[in-house]
Amino acid sequence: MPYLSRIIGIHHVMKIWLVLVLSCFVVLTSRAQSDTKEPLSDALLYIDAWLEAQQAYEHLPGMSVGIVKDQELIWSKGYGFADVKKKIPANAETVYKISSISKLFTSIAIMQLYEQGKLRLDDSLSAILPERKIRQQFTDSGPITIRSLLTHSSGLPRESDFPYWTGPDFKFPSKQEFHEKLDQQETLYPASTYFQYSNLGMALLGEIIEKISGKSYEAYIHENILKPLRLTSTYPDSPEGLADGKHATGYSSLSRQGTRDVVAPFNAGALQAATGYSSSVHDLAQFAAWQFRLVSNGGKEILSAPTLKEMQRVQWVDPDGAVQWGLGFMVFQNNGHMLTGHWGTCPGYRSLIVMDPEEKLAVIILINAGENPWKYANHIRKILLQGEKEKRFKPGPMDPEQYVGTYNAQPYSSEKKVLSWYGNLAVLELPSENPLEDMTLLKHVSGDVFRRIRRDDALGEEIRFDRDDKTGKVYRMWRHSNYSVRIK
Repeated sequence: MPYLSRIIGIHHVMKIWLVLVLSCFVVLTSRAQSDTKEPLSDALLYIDAWLEAQQAYEHLPGMSVGIVKDQELIWSKGYGFADVKKKIPANAETVYKISSISKLFTSIAIMQLYEQGKLRLDDSLSAILPERKIRQQFTDSGPITIRSLLTHSSGLPRESDFPYWTGPDFKFPSKQEFHEKLDQQETLYPASTYFQYSNLGMALLGEIIEKISGKSYEAYIHENILKPLRLTSTYPDSPEGLADGKHATGYSSLSRQGTRDVVAPFNAGALQAATGYSSSVHDLAQFAAWQFRLVSNGGKEILSAPTLKEMQRVQWVDPDGAVQWGLGFMVFQNNGHMLTGHWGTCPGYRSLIVMDPEEKLAVIILINAGENPWKYANHIRKILLQGEKEKRFKPGPMDPEQYVGTYNAQPYSSEKKVLSWYGNLAVLELPSENPLEDMTLLKHVSGDVFRRIRRDDALGEEIRFDRDDKTGKVYRMWRHSNYSVRIK
């Protein structure tokens, strides 16, 4: 069973996340709410145990997670709190700011207009919005096109020239301020030369949607995407009037003193098409399921299947080969699989929707603090794929539930979790940065005696469980002449 592989360094584009990894909030208690009623597979139970521990040990205020498999939300759960002070639990319906995942909705709207023949991907920005001028500092540059805006290769700078990512107020420009500042900015590169992620460019795509459709951005998105997909908890801008605790409170990065401040609510203003949205795990799961359904069934629903496939295909490769991008969609290779989706980063929140089209598997991570969502999504996906391989093994006569539990592992690690794993037992020391690699598998020998399964499938040392004389319940685990006491 030699399957535990090392993580290959992920694509350069993922460094956008990794450089922002932060420690998170001290949560007073760890509470989780699951929306899944069916019996969970061993892989999902393993994921749940790992996430529950990571949320506590990494001091996340709250996190909501969802897994979609072939158009179905197979599991979702919240960990910690949507609001720590009020002790409102996070769950799959909690609404979080999703920041740059907003760009997927804007890009889909642009491609709807493309399918209707109302614009072409090689139309220039200047032809559609002649009133929006930005100084082109390169005389030999080609035009800034719809295609280059979707692939972040337009040469535009990353931001409108306002310090809206600077706290404590995070003041985004109004549309008038955005327009007035635009003609004072200039291009960073010649068009279609380099990748430069650009919120400015995506905001201009939002204006193109308004110009061509004749409707406000919000009205167009609601009528043509959110309403048909029944995304009732997705808002193109800061939602108003939500019930108390429905919208997760955002928290600042962790200070050296181990404290974290509440981040003041903010409105993305003229940048809403790039970074203004809020949503929930349930809605983003429906969004992912629609994509799998459309690609699987063909035809047209919101978009035509060929258009969505084209959006999720590599359309731009930076000259150094380090960055690839689709039409609005992030596209990257990970362990031989082409993945697509988008991340979101803004003050108080981190989010990710990542899809594996080949496996028809999507993972959604929403966090109300500054922690890297990819590290959770990547391991969730790997555990699930390994679980698919392990399902073929028939369980033996041993009942794993009598051993499953948390065992004291101090002072070497915080705790040991014993879990069922497709006919064997799995032991995981928590917290763990790599839960699949750190898994120790135990094969049942007889009675309460097991042996470790080595990576070459040979059997290693003996692991023995002791039972209480009065209750007959397992209370202790022995390994290498030392023991760990079961604590729950």
